[in-house]
Amino acid sequence: MSSLSPAVPTAASVPSPSPATPPATAAPAASARVGSARAVSSGPTVAELLDFVRRSAEDAALIASLPLDPEGRTWVRLDGPGGSEAWLIGWPPGTGTGWHDHADSVGAFTTASGTLKEHSLAVRLPSDGWKTLELNEGVDRSRELAAGQGRAFGQNHVHEVLNESDTVHAVSVHAYYPPLPRIRRFSRTGAVLRLEQTERPEDWQ
Repeated sequence: MSSLSPAVPTAASVPSPSPATPPATAAPAASARVGSARAVSSGPTVAELLDFVRRSAEDAALIASLPLDPEGRTWVRLDGPGGSEAWLIGWPPGTGTGWHDHADSVGAFTTASGTLKEHSLAVRLPSDGWKTLELNEGVDRSRELAAGQGRAFGQNHVHEVLNESDTVHAVSVHAYYPPLPRIRRFSRTGAVLRLEQTERPEDWQ
């Protein structure tokens, strides 16, 4: 079993969407277009992704267009800036992503309505070649993101995003660049983090 020491967080969330096969409620609206931030030739910066998700979260018509399901998360793919991958996601009470990362993509997300909780790890995980890691003390971070609040993150950011409300649906906007090449999913028991599976774009698009 390997051990990871505390490290500086990789950036200033989440799933993120981390969708698998989209539910039927999301299928009719597979794409939407919103205003994009300026993109440079090498792709949008983390700051531009954060600006995009914040402005999108303020678009009342866009947020209202998302089909909501009381039983599970729903999502609609958006046109992100500069070739980025973007999602509008609905979170019923008590739902979450589970622990995951976003490989080499940077990203940002903002809560549009409700409140989301993000738990993250201030470590950089090995890219490959491991199944189980023991985390040192002091690597856990938590934050609540109410409507209008967001965050950006760098490569290999490990987190889980939750709607801990018992009654209120949450909605958020997420963007990633480059478009997600894979998502690694983890389980966690105390200090032990275990790699459970790796998803590819065909698993959620």
